[in-house]
Amino acid sequence: MTDSSKDPQLVPLAGSERPSAPGVRAAAALPPDSPVQATVVVRRANPVAPLDGTAVPMDRAAFVSAHGATEADLDLVRTTLEALDLTVLSADPATRHVRVEGTTAAMGRAFGTDLETVTSDAPGGGSAQHRHRSGGLSVPAALDGVVVAVLGLDDRPQARTQFRSVPAAARSTSYSPVELGTAYAFPPDTDGSGQTVAIIELGGGYVQSDLDTYFSGLGVGSPSVTAVGVDGAENVPGGDPNGADGEVMLDVEVVGALAPGAAIVVYFAPNTDAGFVDAVAAAAHATPTPTAMSISWGQSEDAWTAQARSALDDAVVDAVSLGVTVTAAAGDNGSTDGQSDGGQHVDFPASSPHVLACGGTRLEASGTTITSETVWNDGASGGATGGGVSDAFPLPTWQQGVGVPGTAESSGGRGVPDVAAVADPQTGYEVLVDGNRTVIGGTSAVAPLWAALIARIVQSTGRPLGLAQPVLYSAASTFRDVTSGSNGAFAAAPGWDACTGLGSPDGAALLGAVAAGSGSAGR
Repeated sequence: MTDSSKDPQLVPLAGSERPSAPGVRAAAALPPDSPVQATVVVRRANPVAPLDGTAVPMDRAAFVSAHGATEADLDLVRTTLEALDLTVLSADPATRHVRVEGTTAAMGRAFGTDLETVTSDAPGGGSAQHRHRSGGLSVPAALDGVVVAVLGLDDRPQARTQFRSVPAAARSTSYSPVELGTAYAFPPDTDGSGQTVAIIELGGGYVQSDLDTYFSGLGVGSPSVTAVGVDGAENVPGGDPNGADGEVMLDVEVVGALAPGAAIVVYFAPNTDAGFVDAVAAAAHATPTPTAMSISWGQSEDAWTAQARSALDDAVVDAVSLGVTVTAAAGDNGSTDGQSDGGQHVDFPASSPHVLACGGTRLEASGTTITSETVWNDGASGGATGGGVSDAFPLPTWQQGVGVPGTAESSGGRGVPDVAAVADPQTGYEVLVDGNRTVIGGTSAVAPLWAALIARIVQSTGRPLGLAQPVLYSAASTFRDVTSGSNGAFAAAPGWDACTGLGSPDGAALLGAVAAGSGSAGR
Protein backbone atom coordinates (compact mmCIF):
# COMPACT_ATOMS: atom_id res chain seq x y z
CA MET A 1 0.00 0.00 0.00
CA THR A 2 1.38 3.42 -0.95
CA ASP A 3 1.69 6.20 1.60
CA SER A 4 -0.59 8.97 0.27
CA SER A 5 0.96 11.39 2.79
CA LYS A 6 4.02 11.47 0.54
CA ASP A 7 2.05 12.54 -2.54
CA PRO A 8 3.55 15.94 -3.43
CA GLN A 9 1.92 18.97 -4.95
CA LEU A 10 2.79 18.68 -8.64
CA VAL A 11 2.97 21.15 -11.53
CA PRO A 12 3.09 20.26 -15.25
CA LEU A 13 6.52 19.92 -16.88
CA ALA A 14 6.51 21.79 -20.19
CA GLY A 15 7.54 19.81 -23.24
CA SER A 16 7.15 16.41 -21.59
CA GLU A 17 4.02 15.36 -23.51
CA ARG A 18 4.57 12.03 -25.21
CA PRO A 19 2.25 10.10 -27.53
CA SER A 20 1.83 6.37 -27.24
CA ALA A 21 4.61 4.40 -28.90
CA PRO A 22 3.75 3.21 -32.42
CA GLY A 23 2.14 -0.21 -32.58
CA VAL A 24 1.69 -0.60 -28.81
CA ARG A 25 0.56 -4.08 -27.85
CA ALA A 26 0.83 -6.57 -25.00
CA ALA A 27 0.49 -3.80 -22.41
CA ALA A 28 0.66 -4.72 -18.74
CA ALA A 29 1.06 -2.79 -15.52
CA LEU A 30 4.52 -2.68 -13.99
CA PRO A 31 4.77 -4.06 -10.46
CA PRO A 32 4.85 -1.07 -8.08
CA ASP A 33 8.19 -2.18 -6.62
CA SER A 34 10.01 -2.50 -9.99
CA PRO A 35 13.25 -0.47 -10.02
CA VAL A 36 13.39 2.46 -12.44
CA GLN A 37 16.21 4.88 -13.23
CA ALA A 38 15.81 8.30 -14.85
CA THR A 39 17.79 11.42 -15.70
CA VAL A 40 16.59 14.74 -14.29
CA VAL A 41 17.97 17.76 -16.16
CA VAL A 42 18.42 20.96 -14.15
CA ARG A 43 18.39 24.52 -15.50
CA ARG A 44 21.57 26.45 -16.26
CA ALA A 45 22.97 28.98 -13.81
CA ASN A 46 22.99 31.42 -16.74
CA PRO A 47 21.84 30.92 -20.33
CA VAL A 48 24.38 30.50 -23.12
CA ALA A 49 24.34 33.38 -25.59
CA PRO A 50 23.30 32.41 -29.14
CA LEU A 51 26.24 30.76 -30.88
CA ASP A 52 27.43 32.16 -34.20
CA GLY A 53 30.90 30.66 -34.49
CA THR A 54 32.72 33.81 -33.42
CA ALA A 55 33.42 32.92 -29.78
CA VAL A 56 36.68 31.37 -28.67
CA PRO A 57 36.05 27.96 -27.03
CA MET A 58 35.59 28.41 -23.29
CA ASP A 59 37.69 26.87 -20.58
CA ARG A 60 35.67 24.00 -19.15
CA ALA A 61 35.84 25.18 -15.53
CA ALA A 62 34.75 28.67 -16.52
CA PHE A 63 31.93 27.28 -18.64
CA VAL A 64 30.64 25.05 -15.84
CA SER A 65 30.80 27.92 -13.37
CA ALA A 66 28.83 30.21 -15.69
CA HIS A 67 26.48 27.78 -17.42
CA GLY A 68 26.34 24.57 -15.39
CA ALA A 69 23.88 23.86 -12.60
CA THR A 70 24.22 25.68 -9.29
CA GLU A 71 24.89 23.71 -6.13
CA ALA A 72 21.77 25.28 -4.65
CA ASP A 73 19.60 23.86 -7.45
CA LEU A 74 21.25 20.44 -7.21
CA ASP A 75 20.74 20.39 -3.45
CA LEU A 76 17.08 21.35 -3.87
CA VAL A 77 16.53 18.56 -6.38
CA ARG A 78 18.33 16.09 -4.16
CA THR A 79 16.42 16.87 -0.97
CA THR A 80 13.06 17.12 -2.73
CA LEU A 81 13.36 13.80 -4.54
CA GLU A 82 14.91 11.94 -1.62
CA ALA A 83 11.92 12.99 0.50
CA LEU A 84 9.78 11.19 -2.09
CA ASP A 85 11.69 7.91 -1.66
CA LEU A 86 13.93 8.34 -4.69
CA THR A 87 17.67 7.70 -4.46
CA VAL A 88 20.04 10.20 -6.06
CA LEU A 89 22.78 8.20 -7.76
CA SER A 90 24.77 11.18 -9.05
CA ALA A 91 24.44 14.93 -9.45
CA ASP A 92 26.80 16.64 -11.88
CA PRO A 93 26.95 20.44 -12.12
CA ALA A 94 28.76 20.28 -15.49
CA THR A 95 26.19 18.25 -17.40
CA ARG A 96 23.36 19.46 -15.10
CA HIS A 97 22.17 15.86 -14.91
CA VAL A 98 20.87 14.18 -11.76
CA ARG A 99 20.51 10.39 -12.02
CA VAL A 100 17.78 9.04 -9.80
CA GLU A 101 16.47 5.58 -8.96
CA GLY A 102 13.28 4.46 -7.33
CA THR A 103 10.37 2.10 -7.56
CA THR A 104 7.67 2.39 -10.20
CA ALA A 105 5.31 3.66 -7.51
CA ALA A 106 7.75 6.29 -6.21
CA MET A 107 8.58 7.54 -9.72
CA GLY A 108 4.88 7.75 -10.52
CA ARG A 109 4.20 9.85 -7.41
CA ALA A 110 7.19 12.14 -7.99
CA PHE A 111 6.50 12.81 -11.67
CA GLY A 112 2.76 12.31 -12.00
CA THR A 113 2.69 9.42 -14.44
CA ASP A 114 1.71 5.77 -14.76
CA LEU A 115 4.25 3.34 -16.17
CA GLU A 116 3.46 0.07 -17.90
CA THR A 117 5.39 -2.50 -19.89
CA VAL A 118 4.51 -2.86 -23.57
CA THR A 119 5.75 -4.21 -26.86
CA SER A 120 5.87 -1.66 -29.68
CA ASP A 121 7.38 -1.06 -33.11
CA ALA A 122 11.07 -0.13 -32.92
CA PRO A 123 12.37 2.84 -34.96
CA GLY A 124 14.69 0.72 -37.09
CA GLY A 125 12.19 -2.10 -37.66
CA GLY A 126 11.14 -5.06 -35.60
CA SER A 127 9.73 -4.72 -32.12
CA ALA A 128 10.91 -3.83 -28.65
CA GLN A 129 9.65 -4.45 -25.12
CA HIS A 130 10.00 -1.45 -22.84
CA ARG A 131 8.55 0.74 -20.13
CA HIS A 132 5.92 3.06 -21.52
CA ARG A 133 4.06 6.21 -20.66
CA SER A 134 1.91 8.67 -22.57
CA GLY A 135 0.78 12.22 -21.90
CA GLY A 136 2.72 14.75 -19.89
CA LEU A 137 4.86 14.62 -16.78
CA SER A 138 4.79 16.80 -13.69
CA VAL A 139 7.38 17.74 -11.10
CA PRO A 140 7.07 18.65 -7.43
CA ALA A 141 6.07 22.30 -7.08
CA ALA A 142 9.36 23.08 -5.31
CA LEU A 143 11.18 22.15 -8.53
CA ASP A 144 9.02 24.19 -10.90
CA GLY A 145 11.43 26.03 -13.23
CA VAL A 146 14.42 24.25 -11.71
CA VAL A 147 13.92 20.94 -13.51
CA VAL A 148 13.71 21.30 -17.30
CA ALA A 149 13.46 17.62 -18.32
CA VAL A 150 12.85 14.17 -16.88
CA LEU A 151 14.10 11.48 -19.23
CA GLY A 152 14.15 7.70 -19.26
CA LEU A 153 10.94 6.83 -17.42
CA ASP A 154 9.69 5.59 -20.79
CA ASP A 155 12.66 3.66 -22.18
CA ARG A 156 11.36 2.93 -25.67
CA PRO A 157 14.11 2.86 -28.33
CA GLN A 158 14.68 6.51 -29.27
CA ALA A 159 16.88 6.30 -32.36
CA ARG A 160 17.83 4.15 -35.31
CA THR A 161 21.12 3.50 -37.02
CA GLN A 162 21.72 5.31 -40.30
CA PHE A 163 23.64 2.69 -42.28
CA ARG A 164 22.65 0.59 -45.28
CA SER A 165 24.03 -2.48 -47.00
CA VAL A 166 23.19 -4.14 -50.31
CA PRO A 167 23.90 -7.59 -51.78
CA ALA A 168 27.30 -7.91 -53.43
CA ALA A 169 25.66 -8.18 -56.86
CA ALA A 170 24.14 -4.71 -56.42
CA ARG A 171 27.45 -2.95 -55.77
CA SER A 172 28.88 -0.76 -58.48
CA THR A 173 32.19 -0.21 -56.70
CA SER A 174 33.51 0.22 -53.19
CA TYR A 175 36.23 2.12 -51.39
CA SER A 176 38.36 1.81 -48.32
CA PRO A 177 38.23 4.90 -46.12
CA VAL A 178 41.87 5.56 -47.06
CA GLU A 179 40.88 5.69 -50.74
CA LEU A 180 38.10 8.11 -49.89
CA GLY A 181 40.59 10.29 -48.04
CA THR A 182 42.55 10.45 -51.30
CA ALA A 183 39.49 11.17 -53.43
CA TYR A 184 38.36 13.92 -51.08
CA ALA A 185 41.88 15.38 -50.83
CA PHE A 186 42.24 15.07 -47.07
CA PRO A 187 45.11 17.36 -46.04
CA PRO A 188 48.52 15.71 -46.48
CA ASP A 189 50.91 15.55 -43.55
CA THR A 190 48.01 15.24 -41.11
CA ASP A 191 46.65 12.16 -39.35
CA GLY A 192 44.69 13.57 -36.40
CA SER A 193 47.60 13.31 -33.96
CA GLY A 194 46.97 15.09 -30.69
CA GLN A 195 43.22 15.10 -31.24
CA THR A 196 40.39 13.10 -29.68
CA VAL A 197 37.32 11.96 -31.60
CA ALA A 198 34.29 10.87 -29.58
CA ILE A 199 31.79 8.46 -31.12
CA ILE A 200 28.27 8.00 -29.73
CA GLU A 201 26.79 4.48 -29.91
CA LEU A 202 23.41 3.25 -28.65
CA GLY A 203 23.99 -0.47 -28.97
CA GLY A 204 26.33 -3.10 -30.34
CA GLY A 205 30.06 -3.16 -29.88
CA TYR A 206 33.45 -3.57 -31.51
CA VAL A 207 35.87 -6.48 -31.51
CA GLN A 208 39.45 -5.32 -30.97
CA SER A 209 40.93 -8.19 -33.00
CA ASP A 210 38.78 -7.14 -35.96
CA LEU A 211 40.01 -3.57 -35.63
CA ASP A 212 43.63 -4.76 -35.46
CA THR A 213 43.17 -6.86 -38.59
CA TYR A 214 41.36 -4.09 -40.46
CA PHE A 215 43.77 -1.28 -39.67
CA SER A 216 46.79 -3.49 -40.30
CA GLY A 217 45.44 -4.33 -43.74
CA LEU A 218 45.10 -0.63 -44.53
CA GLY A 219 48.62 0.09 -43.31
CA VAL A 220 47.53 2.83 -40.91
CA GLY A 221 49.06 1.42 -37.73
CA SER A 222 47.04 0.77 -34.59
CA PRO A 223 44.69 3.64 -33.74
CA SER A 224 43.84 4.00 -30.06
CA VAL A 225 40.24 2.96 -29.37
CA THR A 226 38.71 3.14 -25.87
CA ALA A 227 35.19 2.27 -24.72
CA VAL A 228 33.27 4.29 -22.10
CA GLY A 229 30.01 3.01 -20.62
CA VAL A 230 27.13 5.39 -19.88
CA ASP A 231 24.05 4.54 -17.79
CA GLY A 232 25.14 0.93 -17.43
CA ALA A 233 25.76 0.21 -21.12
CA GLU A 234 29.00 -1.41 -22.31
CA ASN A 235 30.89 -2.45 -25.41
CA VAL A 236 28.95 -5.66 -26.15
CA PRO A 237 29.39 -7.00 -29.68
CA GLY A 238 26.28 -8.91 -30.66
CA GLY A 239 27.82 -11.02 -33.41
CA ASP A 240 25.39 -9.64 -36.03
CA PRO A 241 27.13 -7.62 -38.77
CA ASN A 242 23.72 -6.39 -39.96
CA GLY A 243 22.79 -5.12 -36.50
CA ALA A 244 24.20 -2.43 -34.25
CA ASP A 245 27.70 -3.95 -34.53
CA GLY A 246 27.70 -2.81 -38.15
CA GLU A 247 27.14 0.75 -37.02
CA VAL A 248 29.82 0.66 -34.36
CA MET A 249 32.49 -0.95 -36.53
CA LEU A 250 31.71 1.36 -39.46
CA ASP A 251 32.08 4.45 -37.29
CA VAL A 252 35.30 3.33 -35.60
CA GLU A 253 36.92 2.03 -38.78
CA VAL A 254 36.16 5.18 -40.79
CA VAL A 255 37.57 7.48 -38.09
CA GLY A 256 40.54 5.22 -37.38
CA ALA A 257 41.47 4.84 -41.04
CA LEU A 258 41.16 8.55 -41.84
CA ALA A 259 42.56 9.96 -38.58
CA PRO A 260 44.77 7.12 -37.31
CA GLY A 261 46.75 9.43 -35.05
CA ALA A 262 43.68 10.52 -33.10
CA ALA A 263 42.51 8.96 -29.86
CA ILE A 264 39.07 7.42 -30.47
CA VAL A 265 36.70 7.21 -27.50
CA VAL A 266 33.47 5.29 -28.04
CA TYR A 267 30.60 6.13 -25.69
CA PHE A 268 28.09 3.29 -25.29
CA ALA A 269 24.67 4.18 -23.88
CA PRO A 270 21.19 2.62 -23.86
CA ASN A 271 19.05 3.48 -26.88
CA THR A 272 16.66 5.72 -24.91
CA ASP A 273 16.14 9.45 -24.76
CA ALA A 274 18.03 9.53 -21.45
CA GLY A 275 20.86 7.35 -22.76
CA PHE A 276 21.33 9.48 -25.88
CA VAL A 277 21.38 12.76 -23.94
CA ASP A 278 23.63 11.37 -21.20
CA ALA A 279 26.16 10.02 -23.71
CA VAL A 280 26.46 13.30 -25.60
CA ALA A 281 26.79 15.24 -22.34
CA ALA A 282 29.46 12.85 -21.04
CA ALA A 283 31.48 13.16 -24.24
CA ALA A 284 31.13 16.95 -24.32
CA HIS A 285 32.53 17.30 -20.80
CA ALA A 286 35.24 14.65 -21.06
CA THR A 287 38.90 15.33 -20.39
CA PRO A 288 40.57 15.93 -22.76
CA THR A 289 37.86 17.79 -24.64
CA PRO A 290 37.21 16.03 -27.96
CA THR A 291 38.02 17.82 -31.18
CA ALA A 292 35.02 16.22 -32.87
CA MET A 293 32.04 14.08 -31.87
CA SER A 294 30.44 11.74 -34.40
CA ILE A 295 26.78 10.69 -34.13
CA SER A 296 25.33 8.17 -36.58
CA TRP A 297 22.04 7.55 -34.76
CA GLY A 298 18.90 9.64 -35.06
CA GLN A 299 15.16 9.81 -35.53
CA SER A 300 12.68 12.15 -37.19
CA GLU A 301 12.68 15.32 -35.11
CA ASP A 302 8.95 15.11 -34.39
CA ALA A 303 9.42 11.61 -32.89
CA TRP A 304 11.13 13.25 -29.89
CA THR A 305 9.46 14.94 -26.97
CA ALA A 306 10.19 18.65 -26.89
CA GLN A 307 12.02 18.24 -23.57
CA ALA A 308 14.29 15.48 -24.92
CA ARG A 309 15.04 17.38 -28.11
CA SER A 310 15.86 20.48 -26.09
CA ALA A 311 18.01 18.54 -23.61
CA LEU A 312 20.04 16.90 -26.37
CA ASP A 313 20.47 20.20 -28.20
CA ASP A 314 21.60 21.76 -24.92
CA ALA A 315 24.22 19.02 -24.50
CA VAL A 316 25.47 19.82 -28.00
CA VAL A 317 25.58 23.53 -27.09
CA ASP A 318 27.90 22.56 -24.23
CA ALA A 319 30.10 20.62 -26.65
CA VAL A 320 30.30 23.42 -29.21
CA SER A 321 30.96 26.04 -26.52
CA LEU A 322 33.93 23.95 -25.35
CA GLY A 323 35.33 23.71 -28.90
CA VAL A 324 33.87 20.37 -30.06
CA THR A 325 32.54 20.04 -33.60
CA VAL A 326 29.58 17.65 -33.55
CA THR A 327 28.81 15.77 -36.78
CA ALA A 328 25.58 13.82 -37.29
CA ALA A 329 24.05 11.67 -40.02
CA ALA A 330 21.20 13.36 -41.89
CA GLY A 331 19.25 10.11 -42.31
CA ASP A 332 18.81 7.38 -44.89
CA ASN A 333 15.12 7.71 -45.72
CA GLY A 334 14.94 10.62 -48.13
CA SER A 335 12.96 13.79 -47.64
CA THR A 336 10.20 12.03 -45.67
CA ASP A 337 12.72 10.64 -43.15
CA GLY A 338 10.72 7.43 -43.30
CA GLN A 339 7.51 8.97 -41.93
CA SER A 340 4.24 7.85 -43.52
CA ASP A 341 2.12 10.99 -43.07
CA GLY A 342 2.86 12.33 -46.55
CA GLY A 343 4.91 15.25 -45.22
CA GLN A 344 8.57 16.11 -45.35
CA HIS A 345 10.69 15.58 -42.24
CA VAL A 346 14.29 16.00 -41.14
CA ASP A 347 16.27 13.83 -38.75
CA PHE A 348 17.38 14.90 -35.29
CA PRO A 349 20.03 15.54 -33.95
CA ALA A 350 21.18 16.46 -37.48
CA SER A 351 18.52 19.18 -37.56
CA SER A 352 20.05 20.95 -34.57
CA PRO A 353 21.69 24.19 -35.75
CA HIS A 354 24.61 23.33 -33.46
CA VAL A 355 25.33 20.08 -35.33
CA LEU A 356 27.16 19.69 -38.64
CA ALA A 357 24.53 17.72 -40.57
CA CYS A 358 25.99 15.18 -43.00
CA GLY A 359 24.14 14.14 -46.15
CA GLY A 360 24.97 11.47 -48.70
CA THR A 361 26.10 11.06 -52.30
CA ARG A 362 26.80 8.37 -54.87
CA LEU A 363 30.47 8.49 -55.85
CA GLU A 364 32.46 7.25 -58.82
CA ALA A 365 36.18 7.94 -58.33
CA SER A 366 39.64 6.64 -59.07
CA GLY A 367 42.55 7.91 -57.02
CA THR A 368 42.29 11.67 -56.80
CA THR A 369 39.87 11.89 -59.73
CA ILE A 370 36.13 12.07 -59.05
CA THR A 371 34.34 11.25 -62.30
CA SER A 372 30.79 11.50 -60.95
CA GLU A 373 29.11 12.50 -57.72
CA THR A 374 25.34 12.74 -57.44
CA VAL A 375 22.70 12.72 -54.72
CA TRP A 376 22.34 9.29 -53.10
CA ASN A 377 18.87 7.96 -53.91
CA ASP A 378 18.34 4.25 -54.45
CA GLY A 379 14.58 4.50 -54.07
CA ALA A 380 12.20 3.73 -51.22
CA SER A 381 13.60 0.24 -50.58
CA GLY A 382 17.24 1.15 -51.09
CA GLY A 383 17.49 4.38 -49.13
CA ALA A 384 18.25 8.00 -49.93
CA THR A 385 19.96 10.85 -48.17
CA GLY A 386 17.92 12.76 -45.64
CA GLY A 387 17.50 16.48 -46.08
CA GLY A 388 14.95 19.23 -45.87
CA VAL A 389 13.82 21.99 -43.55
CA SER A 390 13.38 21.77 -39.78
CA ASP A 391 10.07 22.62 -38.21
CA ALA A 392 11.65 22.65 -34.73
CA PHE A 393 14.64 24.98 -35.20
CA PRO A 394 14.68 28.41 -36.89
CA LEU A 395 16.97 29.42 -39.74
CA PRO A 396 20.45 30.11 -38.33
CA THR A 397 22.27 33.28 -39.30
CA TRP A 398 24.94 31.44 -41.27
CA GLN A 399 22.28 29.88 -43.57
CA GLN A 400 20.64 33.16 -44.44
CA GLY A 401 20.96 33.84 -48.13
CA VAL A 402 21.83 30.27 -49.22
CA GLY A 403 18.32 29.47 -50.44
CA VAL A 404 16.83 27.28 -47.74
CA PRO A 405 13.30 26.65 -49.03
CA GLY A 406 10.05 26.84 -47.16
CA THR A 407 7.83 23.76 -46.98
CA ALA A 408 4.25 22.99 -46.07
CA GLU A 409 5.49 22.17 -42.57
CA SER A 410 8.02 24.98 -42.16
CA SER A 411 8.91 28.38 -43.55
CA GLY A 412 12.37 29.65 -42.87
CA GLY A 413 13.56 26.76 -40.70
CA ARG A 414 17.09 25.34 -40.36
CA GLY A 415 18.13 23.62 -43.59
CA VAL A 416 19.56 20.09 -43.58
CA PRO A 417 22.23 18.95 -44.42
CA ASP A 418 25.27 21.20 -44.25
CA VAL A 419 27.81 18.96 -46.00
CA ALA A 420 27.99 15.56 -47.69
CA ALA A 421 30.15 12.65 -48.81
CA VAL A 422 29.59 9.22 -50.30
CA ALA A 423 26.79 7.25 -48.61
CA ASP A 424 25.32 5.04 -51.35
CA PRO A 425 26.00 1.40 -50.36
CA GLN A 426 26.31 0.62 -54.07
CA THR A 427 29.47 2.76 -53.96
CA GLY A 428 30.14 2.22 -50.30
CA TYR A 429 32.75 1.68 -47.61
CA GLU A 430 34.78 -1.50 -47.24
CA VAL A 431 34.68 -2.56 -43.58
CA LEU A 432 35.24 -5.57 -41.34
CA VAL A 433 32.37 -6.43 -38.97
CA ASP A 434 32.28 -9.46 -36.67
CA GLY A 435 34.89 -11.18 -38.83
CA ASN A 436 33.01 -10.48 -42.07
CA ARG A 437 34.33 -8.23 -44.81
CA THR A 438 31.46 -6.28 -46.25
CA VAL A 439 30.49 -2.98 -47.85
CA ILE A 440 28.28 -0.53 -45.96
CA GLY A 441 26.82 2.83 -46.86
CA GLY A 442 24.38 5.29 -45.38
CA THR A 443 24.86 8.74 -43.93
CA SER A 444 26.17 6.89 -40.86
CA ALA A 445 29.47 6.71 -42.72
CA VAL A 446 29.52 10.42 -43.56
CA ALA A 447 29.42 11.66 -39.95
CA PRO A 448 32.65 9.85 -38.95
CA LEU A 449 34.31 10.83 -42.25
CA TRP A 450 33.68 14.49 -41.50
CA ALA A 451 34.71 14.06 -37.86
CA ALA A 452 38.04 12.66 -39.06
CA LEU A 453 38.49 15.55 -41.49
CA ILE A 454 37.76 18.06 -38.73
CA ALA A 455 40.37 16.36 -36.54
CA ARG A 456 42.99 16.67 -39.28
CA ILE A 457 42.15 20.31 -39.96
CA VAL A 458 42.36 21.18 -36.26
CA GLN A 459 45.65 19.28 -35.97
CA SER A 460 47.06 21.49 -38.72
CA THR A 461 45.66 24.84 -37.54
CA GLY A 462 45.87 24.26 -33.80
CA ARG A 463 42.46 25.93 -33.42
CA PRO A 464 39.33 24.03 -32.37
CA LEU A 465 36.43 24.75 -34.70
CA GLY A 466 33.50 24.20 -32.34
CA LEU A 467 30.51 25.47 -34.32
CA ALA A 468 32.07 24.86 -37.72
CA GLN A 469 29.23 25.95 -39.97
CA PRO A 470 30.04 29.69 -40.17
CA VAL A 471 33.58 29.03 -41.41
CA LEU A 472 32.43 26.23 -43.72
CA TYR A 473 29.70 28.33 -45.31
CA SER A 474 32.20 31.16 -45.73
CA ALA A 475 34.44 28.64 -47.52
CA ALA A 476 31.63 27.32 -49.76
CA SER A 477 33.73 27.78 -52.90
CA THR A 478 36.15 25.07 -51.73
CA PHE A 479 33.48 22.36 -51.77
CA ARG A 480 32.78 19.93 -54.59
CA ASP A 481 29.29 21.10 -55.52
CA VAL A 482 26.84 18.26 -56.19
CA THR A 483 24.21 19.43 -58.66
CA SER A 484 22.48 16.28 -59.90
CA GLY A 485 19.81 14.12 -58.29
CA SER A 486 17.10 14.42 -55.63
CA ASN A 487 16.10 12.89 -52.31
CA GLY A 488 12.38 13.00 -53.03
CA ALA A 489 10.92 16.45 -52.49
CA PHE A 490 14.22 18.30 -52.91
CA ALA A 491 16.62 18.43 -55.85
CA ALA A 492 20.30 19.21 -56.05
CA ALA A 493 21.26 22.56 -57.55
CA PRO A 494 24.29 24.84 -57.73
CA GLY A 495 25.23 26.04 -54.25
CA TRP A 496 23.60 24.79 -51.06
CA ASP A 497 20.67 22.40 -51.43
CA ALA A 498 18.55 20.23 -49.15
CA CYS A 499 20.15 17.01 -50.42
CA THR A 500 23.91 17.48 -50.11
CA GLY A 501 24.24 20.87 -48.43
CA LEU A 502 27.35 22.70 -49.62
CA GLY A 503 28.64 19.51 -51.26
CA SER A 504 31.44 17.07 -50.58
CA PRO A 505 34.86 18.09 -49.27
CA ASP A 506 38.08 19.09 -50.92
CA GLY A 507 39.96 18.70 -47.67
CA ALA A 508 43.15 20.48 -48.65
CA ALA A 509 41.27 23.47 -50.06
CA LEU A 510 39.06 23.61 -46.99
CA LEU A 511 42.09 23.54 -44.71
CA GLY A 512 43.55 26.42 -46.68
CA ALA A 513 40.40 28.47 -46.20
CA VAL A 514 40.22 27.69 -42.49
CA ALA A 515 43.92 28.44 -41.99
CA ALA A 516 43.52 31.74 -43.79
CA GLY A 517 40.84 32.70 -41.28
CA SER A 518 37.91 32.62 -43.68
CA GLY A 519 34.93 33.19 -41.40
CA SER A 520 36.88 32.10 -38.33
CA ALA A 521 36.44 35.39 -36.48
CA GLY A 522 40.05 35.53 -35.41
CA ARG A 523 40.32 32.20 -33.60
